[in-house]
Amino acid sequence: MAFLADALSRVKPSATIAVSQKARELKSQGRDVIGLGAGEPDFDTPDNIKKAAIDAINRGETKYTPVSGIPELRQAIAAKFKRENGLDYTPAQTIVGTGGKQILFNAFMATLNAGDEVIIPAPYWVSYPEMVAICGGTSVFVPTTIDNGFKLAAADLEAAITPKTKWLMFNSPSNPSGAAYTEAELKALTEVLMRHPHVWILSDDMYEHLTYGDFVFTTPAQIEPKLYDRTLTMNGVSKAYAMTGWRIGYAAGPLELIKAMDMIQGQQTSGACSIAQWAALEALNGTQDFIPKNKEIFRGRRDLVVSMLNQAKGIKCPVPEGAFYVYPSCAELIGKTAPSGKVIATDEDFVSELLEAEGVAVVHGSAFGLGPNFRISYATSEELLEEACNRIQRFCASLR
Repeated sequence: MAFLADALSRVKPSATIAVSQKARELKSQGRDVIGLGAGEPDFDTPDNIKKAAIDAINRGETKYTPVSGIPELRQAIAAKFKRENGLDYTPAQTIVGTGGKQILFNAFMATLNAGDEVIIPAPYWVSYPEMVAICGGTSVFVPTTIDNGFKLAAADLEAAITPKTKWLMFNSPSNPSGAAYTEAELKALTEVLMRHPHVWILSDDMYEHLTYGDFVFTTPAQIEPKLYDRTLTMNGVSKAYAMTGWRIGYAAGPLELIKAMDMIQGQQTSGACSIAQWAALEALNGTQDFIPKNKEIFRGRRDLVVSMLNQAKGIKCPVPEGAFYVYPSCAELIGKTAPSGKVIATDEDFVSELLEAEGVAVVHGSAFGLGPNFRISYATSEELLEEACNRIQRFCASLR
């Protein structure tokens, strides 16, 4: 339509939302569908957090809040960064947004000019490049490999940096691959960044509390304190606290950047939901006992899914260090013919034929910028995961 903005031509709809919607539609038609597309914990929000929200309603905490968040929550965010990441921020250096997406969006909106480049390792979360495009920037994709655990290599980062580079978009543990960077791997990247003082780092730490085994989480400004003045560290309560629908993300960084993001948010949405902010305050300050328990459940699911997928003909699935996703390769199945008679030419063909034949909804890897792979979210019951993996094994065995 002629009256729509040109920027829309640069943006694609979210593939993860599309897969979940397609699964819902098929279910409503009576199909037996197992949806493994959504990046959302299946646990309920803990009771102490729900109670904090109810108490806030009963106290009348139902008015507009300051744009950057209620002072109590900003204080708690500063304390969290100090306690868990060894990072010193004042409450004035923090900001609360309506989900992590708004934090990212405001950061790009506040900093990107036409022609500015954002380095994004692939595979990447589907929204990063679309946000960059809407804000007038240019995404520079740096592919990773399954052999390297889907992690950005220092030499590849170095090669991607140009005088136009504004940001490195960094996500560990990663959505979609679950890859998480060790201290040594992160140190190699920060050494590159130290040589390029014009490049800023946007660290998306949303899956910080979902790492497995002996893995120790670290974040770029913690590894290299000299990057502190050009790092925005972003997090939220969605994943670790099972609060996706509450829509609270937060970040801390240089005061000038936070003020610019506050100005944009003031003209955009103003403060995030007051009730959700009081709930998030309890999430950060209250008991953390459920996090290790939930992590252990996720670890068991991860191990089940990785084991069963590696038994499927033509599938290769590495073991991710964190988050609740696996990102298996289906490269060996490209060119084979599905039971429907369709030749599988791409990973998108693979997932659509899998959905048609077996009723398992997953997301194609090319949506995340690296294929032929697909993403499975294992944030659902072991029973459903086992059934889904049995169906995937059956589907792979049926290809000719």
